[in-house]
Amino acid sequence: MANNTDAIRTESLSRRYGDVQAVRDLDLVVPEGSIFGFLGRNGAGKTTTIRLITGLARPDSGRAWVNGVETTGDDDRGRTRFGYLPQEPAFYGWMTASDYLDHTGRLFGLGGDERRARAAELLRLVDLQGAARRRVGGFSGGMKQRLGLAAALIHRPAVLILDEPMAGLDPAGRRDVLDLMEALRDHVTIFFSTHILADVERVCDTVGILHEGRLVEVAGREELMSRYASDVAELVVPAGSVVTLPAFVAELEALPWVSGVTVEEGRVRVAAADAAAGQAALLPLVVKHNLPLLRYEWVRPNLEEIFLSLSEEAGQ
Repeated sequence: MANNTDAIRTESLSRRYGDVQAVRDLDLVVPEGSIFGFLGRNGAGKTTTIRLITGLARPDSGRAWVNGVETTGDDDRGRTRFGYLPQEPAFYGWMTASDYLDHTGRLFGLGGDERRARAAELLRLVDLQGAARRRVGGFSGGMKQRLGLAAALIHRPAVLILDEPMAGLDPAGRRDVLDLMEALRDHVTIFFSTHILADVERVCDTVGILHEGRLVEVAGREELMSRYASDVAELVVPAGSVVTLPAFVAELEALPWVSGVTVEEGRVRVAAADAAAGQAALLPLVVKHNLPLLRYEWVRPNLEEIFLSLSEEAGQ
């Protein structure tokens, strides 16, 4: 049974389309108050999962709840608990931004005064107040996406569900949408699907990875980074110091805590079998060889490396 403190919960959620098992036995919990990044390659089942959670498609088996209300059954209250922005939102191009938000407010049963006040508030929030009386058909992709976010928030939902919200946007449009998501962090739980890993690294605190309809990992972003951390030090030396590298590298490779060394154009990567020993010994060795450094750091894997590693493991 769903816990009322969970923003989203699914139990054994499954859906097949012909020979394709789009989602299989999905058990997912999205914590209240989080920005949850739902990752997967194209065709992994992200959109199908969202359609099942929002009640736009029926599961073959399993159940889903949003903010404590089941959305896979016949409870009409479910649709009021979330705001939803599809991957390709549709607008009436002849409407103005204000008209569109007023229309959306009517669909959710808001009274006239509340609709007008809420529309004005949201247009300020998404920085479209200057375009309130412009026809939506003339909006850029980023403006339409921000208007779609405003419409999804019109009824003050507890959960905001976004399907590939940055798809097709230019860098400025992506930045605007990400900034808006960060501004909403303390007001609504955000669940969004994407394959743009840099966006997840920037705004998400929790990450779920889907592969061929199966959930292969769910964890906090920092926990995930720490769990899959590789003990690698990276040193960058000036071009004129490359001639001094061979003796330094030769001594490095002979040390018991070193599991591998690669050198490429003044960049030295040292893989450590014993990170603590490496952190204690590496800089003294640099000093011993009088090796000038432009940069020295113990690097963490990025989310792309973790995602690719988990996807490859899941596919084996």
